[in-house]
Amino acid sequence: MTLKQQPPSQSQSHPIATCNALFPPSMPWKMRLAFKLGSAITDASRRSDGTIKRRLLSFISLSSSASLRPYSGVRSSDFTLNPPHNLRIRVFVPAQPPSTPLPILVFFHGGGFAYLSATSTFYDAVCRRFCNKIQAVVVSVDYRLSPEYRCPAQYDDGVEVLRYLDSGTVQAEKVMEGIKLDWSSCFLSGDSAGANIAHHVARRFCTEATSWIRIKLAGVVSIQPFFGGEERTESEIRLEGAPIVSMERTDWMWKAFLPEGADRNHEAAHVFNQTIELGSTFPPVLLVIGGYDPLQDWQRRYHEMLKKKGKEVRLLEYPNAVHAFYVFPFEESKQLLAEIKAFVEEKRSN
Repeated sequence: MTLKQQPPSQSQSHPIATCNALFPPSMPWKMRLAFKLGSAITDASRRSDGTIKRRLLSFISLSSSASLRPYSGVRSSDFTLNPPHNLRIRVFVPAQPPSTPLPILVFFHGGGFAYLSATSTFYDAVCRRFCNKIQAVVVSVDYRLSPEYRCPAQYDDGVEVLRYLDSGTVQAEKVMEGIKLDWSSCFLSGDSAGANIAHHVARRFCTEATSWIRIKLAGVVSIQPFFGGEERTESEIRLEGAPIVSMERTDWMWKAFLPEGADRNHEAAHVFNQTIELGSTFPPVLLVIGGYDPLQDWQRRYHEMLKKKGKEVRLLEYPNAVHAFYVFPFEESKQLLAEIKAFVEEKRSN
């Protein structure tokens, strides 16, 4: 399995566009079964009226607790920022922090805006790896979920977390003892729906008339972002039935998330309109695309949109990667972690 960086002018002829299977040939059958099981659970929890069987999910969802005692080289703690909205964050810090200030990585989990949380075992493990390997303070956002809370609630939650961090209040928490923060090196990150949120929070940070005291955005890590539109793309049609993502499933998720009456050409999903303002300070983007991800055509359009607007964007393509690959122990997952670390270190030095 190899990592390929692709210039935009060649993206349409890349080998990714010609794969004709739904799983990479090298994926073990146990891993294929795990992906299929996850998709089946998601489908079983969805009701035709657009609601979710939360009680069913509560019995089968895997979650992990925060721990001030070091675990995998990391300490963590949970905070509630807005009780009425049940907006919470889980903060991860290195158990043995350096004496120098650490960058801040604000992470938004995936799940189609409707599933999973900052406490989900998969995402707790992801954030621990980010914290330990990148040597960063990771702030995982437990934002409100759809369909109970529709767009823009999730974006509002993301901005509220940045305001909380900008206030400096987090420094008083016990988990932050001995930790110094590099306020000029704040990165927004996320996968799938979380990467969508990271984009819109970055846009609002750079365009809204808000006075920021400490935080400066240094970059966005966008892992297989969940964007879309009314059109059916070639990759959506060709890879229908691929793990995690299907047109029927994503159509339901957009309908549950977007404002009542909106279609998938709403700017929350269809971010490619050149008239949408990103702001002069919109940060550099590290964009990750997988060759077995049906959403890849939308992600390439995002890449093209950023380039046309004169924004810095680095494209990483993994030809044998399915949607959400990096959560699992694939070789590409290790490669991606190294790329994210290099991106953070590079943008910190600018």
